[in-house]
Amino acid sequence: MHSSALLRISALSALLGLTAFTAPAQQAPPSTGDPVADAARKARAEQKTAPKPKKVFTNDDIPSAPPPAPPATTDATKKTDGQAQANDQSAKKTLDPEDDPKTQAYWQKRARTLRTKLANAEQELDVLQRELSKDEVQYYPDPQKALMQQYNRSDINEKRAKVDAKKAEVETLKQQVADLEDSVRKAGGDPGWVR
Repeated sequence: MHSSALLRISALSALLGLTAFTAPAQQAPPSTGDPVADAARKARAEQKTAPKPKKVFTNDDIPSAPPPAPPATTDATKKTDGQAQANDQSAKKTLDPEDDPKTQAYWQKRARTLRTKLANAEQELDVLQRELSKDEVQYYPDPQKALMQQYNRSDINEKRAKVDAKKAEVETLKQQVADLEDSVRKAGGDPGWVR
């Protein structure tokens, strides 16, 4: 039993010896009594151990591609190139059926663009009409705004003006679609091309 007591005492003394060596290393720097100076020392110590911030790349950091350099040519080659391009463009015009007013593709392209414009205008008109109907039954929780709108109704009048303008645009586009059939007929085409 005597040896086990000796063993316990030696283990305890070794443990106390280790804590005595490690305790001064874990202590904070000595306090000077000035809390501002102590906070500054602590902040500097944290900055030394903190990882450096990562680099963030933005569009300003990435160089843009340089503009292409113009080819170096003489005046004589420029003139011949200009003539060749003019000949190519005239050949393209005669070859492209969508640019020839006597072909079906030309009239179908015009009808497609007009109908697309008309569909977009009708959708915008629908949205404006819904907004107008919503504003006509609008309740204003602010009594000042409610009194002002009850007196002059400026928001509703603005929306009505927009709706009226859009209705006029839709009617104009519908008339253009109807006139397109007459234009096809006058050009010698079949009015069924634009239907």
